[in-house]
Parts: sequence; C-alpha cells; structure tokens
Amino acid sequence: MGRLPEAWIAPLPVRELRELTRYRAKLVSLRTSCKDQVHAVLAKLGIPVTCSDIFGKAGSAWLDGLRLPQPYAGKITSLRHLTGELTTEITMLSEVTADLLAGDRGYQVIQQLSGIGPVLAAVIIAEIGDVHRFRSAAQLCSWAGLTPRHRESDVKVTRGHVTEQGIAEAALGGHRGRPAGAARLGDRRGQERHHHPPRERSPQHRQGRRGPAAAHPGVLRPAGRADPLPVLLPRAAAGEPPRRPGP
Repeated sequence: MGRLPEAWIAPLPVRELRELTRYRAKLVSLRTSCKDQVHAVLAKLGIPVTCSDIFGKAGSAWLDGLRLPQPYAGKITSLRHLTGELTTEITMLSEVTADLLAGDRGYQVIQQLSGIGPVLAAVIIAEIGDVHRFRSAAQLCSWAGLTPRHRESDVKVTRGHVTEQGIAEAALGGHRGRPAGAARLGDRRGQERHHHPPRERSPQHRQGRRGPAAAHPGVLRPAGRADPLPVLLPRAAAGEPPRRPGP
C-alpha cells in the first residue's frame, strides 16, 4: 500500500568498506590524543616547543635531547611509542582501502575535486554507497545533512548553518531526504485529516463552557456571608432600622 517508510540496506562490500574507514578514523583519534598528551606534559613542565612538529624527524631529535625528570620522561616515551604503533596501523589501513577502491570510477573522479585526497574520497564512497539511488544532488545533500537551515516569515528569509540532520540510509523519492513511503503516508494522513468534518458540540457542552457551571461542584465553595436582602427586608417592613449583616 506504500504506507511503510522504505530504507536502503548497504550490501556486504559497502559495509566492509565502512568498517575499514571508520576503524581508521578511530585510530587517528587515538593518535591525536597521544600527541596532545605529549604537548600537555611539556606545558606542565614549562618547556617551550621550538619545533613546528615534534613528531617529525627534527622534533623527535629535539625530544631525545630533553632531560626530563621521572615520571614525565617515561610518560612521554610511552606516548611516543604508542603514536608510532598507531601510525603503522593507520598506514596499513590506508593501503588496504586504496587497493579495494583501485578500480572504482567514483573514487578516481571525486579526487579531482580540490581538497579531496585518497582518505576523504574513500570515506565519501563508503558512507554514500550507491550514489545512483539518489535522484538529484539536492536529495543527496539533504540525506547527508548538508542543507542549510531555512526560516521564512512573510518576506523575511533567514539561512543558517547546515542542519547535520541527515537520515541514515534513507530511501529515495521523499521530500528533503524523507523516505518515499513516509512522504506518501504524510500526504494521505493530511487528506484523511481534512476529509472528516469537525465534531459537532452539543448545546449543553457549549453552555457549560461559558461560565462556572462547567466546573466541578466541589470546586465552587459557598460565599463567606449570606445575602443581605433576606435580612434587610423583614426589618424594613417592621419599621426597624436596618442593620449591617455580620460576617
């Protein structure tokens, strides 16, 4: 009936490629953390860094020449060792990914764009998968969350930052990245909502909402004093001066 949202399930080769690229990104994050800790130790000891890259050849020689007390020297040595091991694993994963995508036409074409190298191209190919499942570039941008925020009121239009709210593995055919089934479902729900006339309210219901009678009887407490008219009228008829009623 077309009422269920559709989804695209990535095939096995795409899932394997995603596993490699995401694992490489995790290792890069760990290596960055190790490097940051080395800089933190040097800053704690008050040692100014005179090299642009302390993990290059010149930087490594500069670190070897430092005479640091323990346990700071041991910590930096351990972090440098972990950084080297992580770099070896990252290089190996980059080579494996490049070999898997050697014959991919999209992998070669996307690297012609300025600023996109082999690593970023592999990430884009792995995350998008089959690009032909998108009908237009606008739909691809909406799926990836690259569309800007759009706020419009009368003649005022405000464009914000990218939404970063793409739908993972979204199906095709919907509006702004929505699945086709969800779009059709929303349209049909709108038709059903407008098809039914509004419910008619009874006269008692309309009358009860106009005043305090609609409230619960226990909520309406009696007045603090009695009505003065029943007290004043008998005394006025008897010729006695009226008295102010008590509380």
